[in-house]
Amino acid sequence: MSLWSDPRWNEALGHLPDYLGNHVRVSVTALALGLAVSLPLALIARNKPVLRGALLGLASVVQTVPGLALLALFYPLLLAIAALTLTWLGFSFSAFGFLPAVLALALYSMLPVLRNTITGLQGIDPAILEAAQGVGMTPRQSLFMVELPLALPVMMAGIRTAAVWVIGTATLSTPIGQTSLGNYIFAGLQTQNWVFVLFGCFAAAALALVVDQLLALVESGIRARNRLRAAAGGIGVLVLVAATLVPSMARPQSSYIVGAKTFTEQYVLAALMAQRLRTAGLSASSREGLGSNVIYDALKSNDIDLYVDYSGTLWANQFHHTDIKPRTELLAELKTTLARQNITLLGELGFENAYALAMPRQRAQASAIRSIADLASHAGSMSIAGDYEFFSRPEWAGLQKAYGLSFRAQRQMQPDFMYAAVASGEVDVIAGYTSDGLIAKYDLVVLDDSRHAIPPYDAIVLLAPKRADDQALRAALTPLLGRIDIAAMREANLRASGNDATSSPDAVARWLWEKIGKK
Repeated sequence: MSLWSDPRWNEALGHLPDYLGNHVRVSVTALALGLAVSLPLALIARNKPVLRGALLGLASVVQTVPGLALLALFYPLLLAIAALTLTWLGFSFSAFGFLPAVLALALYSMLPVLRNTITGLQGIDPAILEAAQGVGMTPRQSLFMVELPLALPVMMAGIRTAAVWVIGTATLSTPIGQTSLGNYIFAGLQTQNWVFVLFGCFAAAALALVVDQLLALVESGIRARNRLRAAAGGIGVLVLVAATLVPSMARPQSSYIVGAKTFTEQYVLAALMAQRLRTAGLSASSREGLGSNVIYDALKSNDIDLYVDYSGTLWANQFHHTDIKPRTELLAELKTTLARQNITLLGELGFENAYALAMPRQRAQASAIRSIADLASHAGSMSIAGDYEFFSRPEWAGLQKAYGLSFRAQRQMQPDFMYAAVASGEVDVIAGYTSDGLIAKYDLVVLDDSRHAIPPYDAIVLLAPKRADDQALRAALTPLLGRIDIAAMREANLRASGNDATSSPDAVARWLWEKIGKK
């Protein structure tokens, strides 16, 4: 079957109204906010060299910050502000998804608008300005009747650039909870669904090109003083916005939002829980691709309703414990700690997904490496790869402290790519996951952690504070608790790493329920 006849194209099309509508909504709002701030600032600064230099310099600095980093930085900032407003003023707001995305994208849009507006105004022939003064125009009249009309074509070129930048960068807002065309790309990368990746790229590029051409029509109409052409471009933009927003706004809002982190297993489990809720007659949707801290904070602030986390992640990464306790004791203490924050630990799913150092079986046998302690003496000549979080997590610090690990090189990459990299010899060791089916697929061996540097990682279901007493939710999820063993989860993860229609998270989740539902 060729890529173009893959049935997953139909699945991608099914998500388009939601993803495209949300993408346009956040892009339009951010661009409007950016224009509302940038245009007045440019007018104020046009004849003030110091202020003009400071504004352009600051906007240029913002452009040097990677888009994903800028988006991510706004989330904790807004969380802190929301907490302060709740304490001091008695109200709060959601710092999840839309608001941080809009603010970050608005900042990103400012440089071309500021620069082109100032350049357009400064490029006007001084003789024209003198003539305006000579006929008795006030500075305000000169600005609105002479300067802005003459500078408008240059200003429109800046607005076109800003629009394309915002639409492109908005695809990066998925990890902070904003639904966008980036959902295709992030989900596709995590699950190796290249149809989704291509579809997301094509859709984002097509949207940017259409908007750019419509704005170009406005710009050319202004240059040629052709009101009909300029109006046609403006109406085209409005029609495009309305056509993309109306279908997404007409969709009913889901009663429950299921969160998922950034790897395959999370996509499958989120799909499984959403399916169980729908089977119970409850409307549910997923919010995927969220970082560990983002998803926990989103649950805590009731921006999502439930998700699956891991006991070791919460113990070491969220609550910063350095001691390693037995599984039962750790879970009991974790449940108490979560309850203090009004988060409900509903129960364990039945398997553990811990970090584990793994390497090719043949290489391990040739070097007589069976445990991490054995690995320590070889590490200086080896390279190690981990996911985007691993080397900044307490687990890695714990492994280094317990075993004195010091590798020749450390690399970060997509989780699925790590396994292929270690199997092909691109790296020597990876920080994999014990429930990942790719360990068996690539014939890797998991090295024994004899000093217990890594805590237990039981998969647990967490409920938001507002869902603590939700009996319908509990009833829908209870059949999952204790039913998914490590073998079933490994097989599910292996199926989800395939490259056909049966490997989508929804399809694998249905398979997993059929398997565990018979127990």
